[in-house]
Amino acid sequence: MEAVLGQVAELPALFAVSRSVQVRDWDPPTLDRALDWARYFQHLHDRFRGRPRLRDAVGRRLRRGQRGSPLSFYHLGACSELLGLALLENRALPPTACRRLLQRLLQGEAGPEPGRLVLLARRKAASRLLESCALSPSDPGPRVCVEAGLLLCRLREDGREAGAALGWLGPVLEQLPRPRAFAVVAEALLVLQGDGDSTASGAEAGSVADPLLSWLLEDPHRFSVCCLLLSGALLASLADRYARLSRRYLDLLAEWGSQLLYDSLQGRWVRSGPEEAKLCWEELRERFVCLCQGSVQLREQTQAALKLLKAQDGDFQVRGLSVWTDLLLEVEKDLRKKQSPNV
Repeated sequence: MEAVLGQVAELPALFAVSRSVQVRDWDPPTLDRALDWARYFQHLHDRFRGRPRLRDAVGRRLRRGQRGSPLSFYHLGACSELLGLALLENRALPPTACRRLLQRLLQGEAGPEPGRLVLLARRKAASRLLESCALSPSDPGPRVCVEAGLLLCRLREDGREAGAALGWLGPVLEQLPRPRAFAVVAEALLVLQGDGDSTASGAEAGSVADPLLSWLLEDPHRFSVCCLLLSGALLASLADRYARLSRRYLDLLAEWGSQLLYDSLQGRWVRSGPEEAKLCWEELRERFVCLCQGSVQLREQTQAALKLLKAQDGDFQVRGLSVWTDLLLEVEKDLRKKQSPNV
């Protein structure tokens, strides 16, 4: 027992270090060891809380030599979260160790009803990651995946309460630079529809996706900016999975296409003005081609939209008279190439 009390006596020093500049030398293995010690102390809490004499002995050892607000036996039971919160507040923690900390907090082994301190630690971790530009700025792919995972974790926590996410989702996403905010939302939506989320049921995925889609689609300007910043291939993947988004995306492409004019001297479609048309001809063509490379349903929906626009514009059969005729011809030519690659 004396050996255990000796280990408990080191807990105040561990918390003191977690708040100091000494953590600047921590690497992921060091961070793991610190969190493993915290879990060990939580294990002691679970073992001793029903044994008053041992519980009191641990409490006395924790209070020994401490001033101010000393630690108590209660703090052992929340040791991982308290240590995690202290480290999250410490900007001296190196990026690699911080990334490991975020992963550990997100994947913490809480029961089916995690306590308030557990949720606080997870939400603080999400806030730190979503605010910070210090984590792997040269490696945006993994960063966006982690951010999307944290966002989904928070949305699932609120999933039982209809509309609970609407109050905080917008402010959190608006803290991010626009390209990354849209990339995080896109990644989260893709994960929900089968790119790695094997645990979510259809109903759960829908309840989590709804606030993300609402944030993206309800503001026309925001959705327009999103479609300008994200690639055609990524937007096609989203449209393939979300009918609500595909309809809005096709409407937006129709709006942009109507702003192109045919320059007979150059023999091509050009922007009607520097601000009027959002995409040039080549970019618009690429967006429609990407949509037709998706599922059969998306391809048919895209072709049907182009045929309707072509009919409304005069149903011309030759190039240069309707942007929709020319786009439909380009899309069909691309499809023929893919069906007969040697032709």
